[in-house]
Amino acid sequence: MKSLKYNLDTSFKLELFFELSPDLLCIAGYDGYFKRINPAVSKLLGYSDEELYASPINDFVHEEDKHITNRVRDELTKNTSLNNFENRYIAKNGEVVWLSWTSFPNDDHQLIFAIAKNITHKKIHEEERNTRLTNLTKVNKSIKQATFRTVHDLRSPVNNLIAIFNLLDHSKVADLKTTELLNMLKLASEDLYLTLNSYLNDLVKHDGLNEQIEELSLKETLDSVIVSIKALIQTSKATIHIDFSEFDVIHFNKAYLESIFLNLITNSIKYAKPDCYPIISIITKQVKSVNQLIISDNGLGFDMEIVKDKVFGLNQKFHDHGDGKGIGLYLVFNHITNLGGRINLDSKVNEGSTFTISFKS
Repeated sequence: MKSLKYNLDTSFKLELFFELSPDLLCIAGYDGYFKRINPAVSKLLGYSDEELYASPINDFVHEEDKHITNRVRDELTKNTSLNNFENRYIAKNGEVVWLSWTSFPNDDHQLIFAIAKNITHKKIHEEERNTRLTNLTKVNKSIKQATFRTVHDLRSPVNNLIAIFNLLDHSKVADLKTTELLNMLKLASEDLYLTLNSYLNDLVKHDGLNEQIEELSLKETLDSVIVSIKALIQTSKATIHIDFSEFDVIHFNKAYLESIFLNLITNSIKYAKPDCYPIISIITKQVKSVNQLIISDNGLGFDMEIVKDKVFGLNQKFHDHGDGKGIGLYLVFNHITNLGGRINLDSKVNEGSTFTISFKS
């Protein structure tokens, strides 16, 4: 009696499990028809049980997946189990449903027992992700081509400018100040040409995803940048205080570091207060074993309540300055974060700005 009660209870529980399971439970014959399905199958596909039993299973399979589904079913009939096989079904309302199957055959009864999970949501996300990646790849390719073209084409007029300076006979220029300015222009042109060549070489060598990291001297890199904008510094009467006593050497990308110095210094000069000359401080600090480069000025500053996290965004402009394009701080942010660092801004209106760059340890 106990044995009979146990068998009845077990049979009832198995039936209940079959009926209530949210996954699709199917028993199919080797002939390609459903023999038993749970309610989850008809609920998902929208067909009645009678419709699902009356037609071959492959009639409900997406046209592009019929061939591989037939091949897999043939393998199952050869007593080969199947794990995580994905294919598409067409629901009654025309929607595409992605299913992931785990199946195993029973050769004695010519039956296939299968469990399927609805992975449509996952597939939609994968498709959206792949579309975004494809679009991003196209955008990156376009940007890279534009950068190649810009850097390459700029070299010709700069080279012509250098040639003109070389043709000038300085002995015929009587004014010493003019001679000095011509020499500064020549040096700036030569430095620009070298920089363009360096950028072009970097573009050729690297794919933009693996940036070259090397040991760099902050002082040497900054000196190079200051030379390239010497005329701007002089005409603006800017003062730059430098203190690299806590550390001078970092492991970073050379072009990135030059761009960081260039953008932050020129911004400090560009957005100086009208009533005073720019004073720029560039120092290093070690805070809890983290190397920090701190660049501050006495310029117009920012209202942090307004700018918040937008200050490093592309095309974000917060001052009425005709020359500003909203690109410099965006580049600085990406140079730093691409190599695992962080940058923070502390600023008040008319009290200047302080950029703290924390390098990756």
